Amino acid sequence: MKTSNIWLLIIILALFVFSLWAIIPLDSDRFGRKGLTLGLDLKGGAYLVYEADLSKMDPSQTVDQTMESVLGKIERRANAFGVKEPIIQRQGENRILVQLPGEKNVDEAKKLIGQVALLEFKEQALDASGQPQMDANGDAIWKPATATGTDGKDKELTGKFLKPNAKVVLKQGTNEPEVSFEWNDEGAVLFEQITKRDIGKRLGIFLDNQLVSAPTVQAVIKSSGVITGVQLSEAQTLAIQLNSGSLDVPLNVIQEQTVDATLGSDSLKKSVVAGAIGLVLVVLFMILYYRMSGVIATLALIMYGVFVAMIFKLVPVTLTLAGIAAGVVSVGMAVDANILIFERMKEELRAGRTLGAAVEAGFDRAWLAIRDSNVTTFIACIVLYWFGDTFGAFLVKGFALTLFIGVALSMFTAITVSRLFLQLIVRVVKNPWMYGVKA
Repeated sequence: MKTSNIWLLIIILALFVFSLWAIIPLDSDRFGRKGLTLGLDLKGGAYLVYEADLSKMDPSQTVDQTMESVLGKIERRANAFGVKEPIIQRQGENRILVQLPGEKNVDEAKKLIGQVALLEFKEQALDASGQPQMDANGDAIWKPATATGTDGKDKELTGKFLKPNAKVVLKQGTNEPEVSFEWNDEGAVLFEQITKRDIGKRLGIFLDNQLVSAPTVQAVIKSSGVITGVQLSEAQTLAIQLNSGSLDVPLNVIQEQTVDATLGSDSLKKSVVAGAIGLVLVVLFMILYYRMSGVIATLALIMYGVFVAMIFKLVPVTLTLAGIAAGVVSVGMAVDANILIFERMKEELRAGRTLGAAVEAGFDRAWLAIRDSNVTTFIACIVLYWFGDTFGAFLVKGFALTLFIGVALSMFTAITVSRLFLQLIVRVVKNPWMYGVKA
C-alpha cells in the first residue's frame, strides 16, 4: 500500500472521528447547531408563498433592491415573532417563499409577515369655518399630517421616521395595552410642529389606511407617543411591524399549506423505521453474497451515513420527508457502485489475477460506468432543484438537494473509502472465496 494512500486513509478516519464527535448525541449543540433541522413535513408549521405587487414599488428603486428590502423586513418580523430558523427565500422575480417550522398560530403569522404595516398620521380636514368635515356617511375626512423638515421641505409624518424600539405597555389605571414609540430626530421635528397646531383636535393614526385610533392632542409632543385602541395580540404584532419597518410593496398570499406537528412526527418515525429495515436488508445481502467485500461495503456505508449526518447538522441542511427518500436512494446508488466494482473484481480473480491486481482492475474498469451514472443523476438533481426553487415546490427542492449531497458522498465512500480498505484487507485475507469467488 502506497504511503500516500496510508496518509489518505488516516485523514479519512480522522474526519470520521470528528464527524462522530459532531453528531453524537444528535441533539447536542456543538458549533451552535442543536440537532438536525427538520422541514415542515416532519416538524409541522406553515408554508406560505407571497407575490409582490411591483406596480406599486418606488420608481427610484430597482426590482432587486425592492425585493431584497422586503426579504430583510420579513426575516426581522419572523425572528421577532419567535419562529425558530425561519426559511425566507426569493423565487423568480416577484415571489417570496416563507417557511415557519413549528409555528401553530398561522393566521397571526400571515398577518404579521404579509401586512404592509404603513403607519401614517393624519389630521381632520376643516371647512372654511374651522369645523371638521364629514363625508356622506358622517365619518370624518382625514388628510396627511405634514410639517417642515430640517431640510426646509414639507414631509408627511409616517412610520419611516420611527426608531426601531416600539414596545407594548399597559396603561396605568386601566391596564389597557398600548404601543409606545419614539421618533428619530427628523420625526421629532415634524411631530412637534403637528401636535403644536393640533392641540384640542384629534390626530388620526392609520395602519395600512385603516384608522387605529384618533386621540385628542392635549399638549405639544416631540420625541415619543403611544397608539391606543388595540387588543394585546394586535399590539404585539404592531410593535414588531413598526420595528421592522413597513414593506416596500403590498404582498398577496398565492399558496398556503399547514402541516400538523403530530403528523410530521409520525412521518419521521415511520421513515426512520423504513430506512433502517431497508439498510439492514442491504447489509445482509452484501455480506452474505460478497463476504469480505460486503463487510468493506458496509463499513463504507456506515462512514457515508455519519458524513451525511454531519453535513446536515453543521451546514445546516433542512431535512424533509422527500429528503429522507432521497437519502435511501443515494444509499442504493452507493451499493450499486460497490456491486459493479466487486463483480469486476470477481471476473479478474477468475481470470487468474492476484487479489491486489484484481482490486485495482475492478475499480479501474467499473469507474467509467459509475461516473457516467452519477453525473446523469447530478444533472437530474440540478433540474429538479431549479424546478422546485422556481415554482415553490419545496418537497421537490429538498429531494434534489439531499440526493445531490448523498450521491456525491456515496461516490467518495464507494470509490475512495472502499478501495483503501480493500487494499489494506487483501494483505491479510488472501482466500478468493472470502471475496465471493468460488474456490
